[in-house]
Amino acid sequence: MKKRILSFLTLFILVAVLATSASAFSSYATYTYSADGYALLSPDAYVPDKIIDANYIGLSYPFDDPRDLTVDDEENVYLVDGANNRVIVMDRYYKYKFELGRFLNEHGVWDSFNSPSGVFISDKYIYVCDTNNNRIVMFTRDGKYHKIIPKPVSPLFTEAAVYKPVAVAVDQYNRLFVVSSTTYQGIIVMDDNAKFSGFIGAQKVVISPMEIIWRRLQTKEQRESQQEYVSTEFNNITIDKDGFIYVTTASIDENSVASAINSRSKSGDYAPVKKLNASGADIMSRNGFWPPSGEINFSFSSRAGAISGPSKIIDVAVGPEGTWSIIDEKRSKVFTYDKYGNLLFAFGDTGEQLGNIYNIEAITYKGDDILLLDKSKDCFTVYKRTEYGNLLIEALAHQNQRRYDMAVSDWMDILQRNSNFDAAYIGIGDALKRDAKYKEAMEYYKFAYNTASYSDAFREVRKEWVAKWIWTIPIIVVVICVLLTKFFKYAARVNKATQLKVGRKTLKEELLYGFHLIFHPFDGFWDLKHEYRGSVRAGIIYIIVTILSFYYQSIGTGYIFNPTESYMNIFAQIASVVVPLLLWVVANWCLTTLFDGEGSFKDIFIATSYSLLPIPMLVIPSVILSNILAQNEGQLITLLVSIAFFWMGILIFFGMMVTHDYSLLKNVTTSLGTIIGMGFIIFVSILFSTLVAQMVSFISSIIVELTYRA
Repeated sequence: MKKRILSFLTLFILVAVLATSASAFSSYATYTYSADGYALLSPDAYVPDKIIDANYIGLSYPFDDPRDLTVDDEENVYLVDGANNRVIVMDRYYKYKFELGRFLNEHGVWDSFNSPSGVFISDKYIYVCDTNNNRIVMFTRDGKYHKIIPKPVSPLFTEAAVYKPVAVAVDQYNRLFVVSSTTYQGIIVMDDNAKFSGFIGAQKVVISPMEIIWRRLQTKEQRESQQEYVSTEFNNITIDKDGFIYVTTASIDENSVASAINSRSKSGDYAPVKKLNASGADIMSRNGFWPPSGEINFSFSSRAGAISGPSKIIDVAVGPEGTWSIIDEKRSKVFTYDKYGNLLFAFGDTGEQLGNIYNIEAITYKGDDILLLDKSKDCFTVYKRTEYGNLLIEALAHQNQRRYDMAVSDWMDILQRNSNFDAAYIGIGDALKRDAKYKEAMEYYKFAYNTASYSDAFREVRKEWVAKWIWTIPIIVVVICVLLTKFFKYAARVNKATQLKVGRKTLKEELLYGFHLIFHPFDGFWDLKHEYRGSVRAGIIYIIVTILSFYYQSIGTGYIFNPTESYMNIFAQIASVVVPLLLWVVANWCLTTLFDGEGSFKDIFIATSYSLLPIPMLVIPSVILSNILAQNEGQLITLLVSIAFFWMGILIFFGMMVTHDYSLLKNVTTSLGTIIGMGFIIFVSILFSTLVAQMVSFISSIIVELTYRA
């Protein structure tokens, strides 16, 4: 909560600063996302420097429909001019060197491109995706024609098969990884002689259960007439110095992408960007707060108007020190991540000002600069890395090189400039953890809401604590077990003695009877009703204890399992217990009255209240355990809470069965009817309250009108 308040304050301060001074450097806001989904403004990592168009390059005529942009190891820039069927080559200063277009092939015939789409530069060669000619053309680095790579040679590529290469990457073994438009089997792997090796990285097809059932019910003709379930196609590709392949997909269903983001999925099933090894396995690290998929705030509004839905990722570029960037076609934004999947910064917007991109098409790194291609404006913009950006890269470099003291110094410097930068807190925490300063590391992980790393450090602190109290812990456990045993034996003696007691029971006897009932539900509920072993007052106490146990769960759960420290106030806790309980009692009483139920309203209330006892019995221990368990041990907490609710449900079910003297089948029917009745009561209540509100509003408007007329 404290961090959230700090975030808002920082947001307003940064807005004011940016409005007065920083606006001179960039026409967009740079930001990151917090663990709870808040956009946090940060200093600019990159600022626009200049726009490169045909005139700047020195072209005799402008380029049209640019499709790709890349840079070689000498910082020469290559731009694919799609409409003019050429590749423009510039030097490091963005001045014209030469172009690839018309060439003399190996048959001695003049040849040319037909709508080229992508280009890749290796140590020796230039690879151009000649899309509409269904081929890849190789040139030497000085622009001389080398050879044509035709459609892959394989039975999988028949004469009728569509092969339209739009992007290509080449590894150190001269293997080509080709993205082909309308090819759904995955990335095509082949050599420069068109010898096909196979497909890799095919997007997994996930079909919903309803779709499976529907297809089972369809006729053969209906199934054949429907579109087949096929993998989505990739749209761009690049490769890093270690040979790992980054691919993007823009055709994944938006609802699926949104669901994966909102659920913070670590899976690559619906990921718009993947990192593949040579065999095609996705090895992308998705350890950030949110999966690296671009925009988190789907209703983000740009200067061009409201834009909804997840990002449409169309290109990826590999940056320094394990960083990588993707671009969002919808919003013309750049999202940059570290090698662990943490968002470092996002920037950009649509518009006409310097730095804004009207229709973003491609991204590439050139030394310390980022180049963004604007398809509609037939130009690209150069973005210079700022002092803040340099410091960020320096911190990552020191961290990757295991120079932790220097990394901590860098991260501290970054925090002075951007106190909401979670990656800095994580970096400092990592350094402290490696120095065995686990308690200090936990504090920095806590600032960043990094529960996984916090849990790792906590586990080490717990080891130290266990070693210190090695003899005390068993004694405490034994004492607790002995006390629980004595308590249950005492409750059993009291309950046994109460069986022979005639007349009104004491409150203690009524309360202790609950511990007999939960273990012997059939006899327990029978005696509860017929022998008057329980009471309304005891039931109310059980309700209060249940409310308090949930409140304790809200405020007492350990940080690992409640990182945002979201608490529910006591009134909300009261409503969350009392309202469902009363709805059940009322609905069950109304229904069972019609179906010859023998239980009164009071009987139903008492039986239901006593059935709540497993909740405090297991929820309270689970809360205590949440403060001493690590993250990967949280299944025990889930198990205890699940058992509590399941136990309570069983008790309510059999309690109603005994109370009303129903058969099993009849009790199942009335229980389902009760649930439906609860929904009906809620519906009627909402409808009634709406009508009352409208009536009050109508009467108020009449009174106001009469007042004005008077």
